[in-house]
Amino acid sequence: MVSVTVDPSGTFLTLETRFGSTRFHAIWLRDNAQDPQTRSTGNGQRLVALRELPSDIRIASAAIEGTGVSISFEPEGKSIIFDLSWLDENAYDRTAAKERGWLAPQVETWSSDLMDNVPSGDFAELEKGGAALRDWLALVVRYGFGKVIKGPVQSGALFKVVDLFGYVRETNYGRHFEVRTEVNPTNLAYTGLGLQAHTDNPYRDPVPSVQVLYCLESSAAGGENMVVDGFAAALRLREENEDHFNVLANHCARFEYAGEDGVCLTSRRPMIELAPDGELIGIRFNNRSLAAVTDVPFEHMSTYYEAYRHLGEIIDDEAMEVTFRLEPGEAFVVDNTRVLHARKGYSGEGTRWLQGCYSDKDGLRSRYDAMVRETVREAAE
Repeated sequence: MVSVTVDPSGTFLTLETRFGSTRFHAIWLRDNAQDPQTRSTGNGQRLVALRELPSDIRIASAAIEGTGVSISFEPEGKSIIFDLSWLDENAYDRTAAKERGWLAPQVETWSSDLMDNVPSGDFAELEKGGAALRDWLALVVRYGFGKVIKGPVQSGALFKVVDLFGYVRETNYGRHFEVRTEVNPTNLAYTGLGLQAHTDNPYRDPVPSVQVLYCLESSAAGGENMVVDGFAAALRLREENEDHFNVLANHCARFEYAGEDGVCLTSRRPMIELAPDGELIGIRFNNRSLAAVTDVPFEHMSTYYEAYRHLGEIIDDEAMEVTFRLEPGEAFVVDNTRVLHARKGYSGEGTRWLQGCYSDKDGLRSRYDAMVRETVREAAE
């Protein structure tokens, strides 16, 4: 049984459904109305600014009508029907206090136990779109990375991977960059040395949120790719020492890159980034690019460095890593705000050539969410 009651003040109503009791403010309801005078039927964007709505708006009456609730607002004298399922989906009265570091429901943390089940997609099937692409994108959203296999072995093929979900983000490294051994390199990524797991470009604001690495040659011994779930590492840090988690979340680190003429990139962000409500939303960890930390008070600096060392030890723990080798025609896509990547050292014999580029996950999430909504629409027809 569904019922609705309006508070005597008219400032909110209470909706009783099988999911429980939920309250909604009058101003919230009016601002989120879906009628064609308030929202564009073509794109869903608001046609009315908040300043155009009465500041003393109240609910005059409300009644259940089929699968919706009809609400009359005063002093406008306007009645609008709200879909009950939409209200349930967007209810905000159920929000309970959450522990710092909580994760969005679509995110699943992992460790080395994912080694035998690396999320992968066949390039030819992904290019067709449809369920294959949607399901692969779902895995990238859930785990923060995914492989592409059986792609063309040709220079520039990485752009075709980006075309699956978004657009290339050009940087001072160009539209793409080459990853192969160089003499006197400007970046350690261009040597045969092993690299500690890290997020890329922490010195940028905004940081590139997606990285693509595409393999074209791979005959050198070693050089396996490795990924570590930064969210899992941060939550393990919280479990082992909450003070260490808090000090890295509460204070900004500084990052810098000035390895080229005319380039001096700097940023000031915490290693563990939380939203105001405590959601874990980002990791920035790159020992090569960490500048002098100056935003931590003297009395907390020793703890900060203990926490930094502690997080690094967790990241270096083999129990946290998933390792795989990229063969020619294979690539991996990584959420650079969450997943750290690394490379094992490789020999000077043979060849190893990868191409890399950056993109942004708003495009990836947009493509995935649009495909999910289309699937739901088709199922309802």
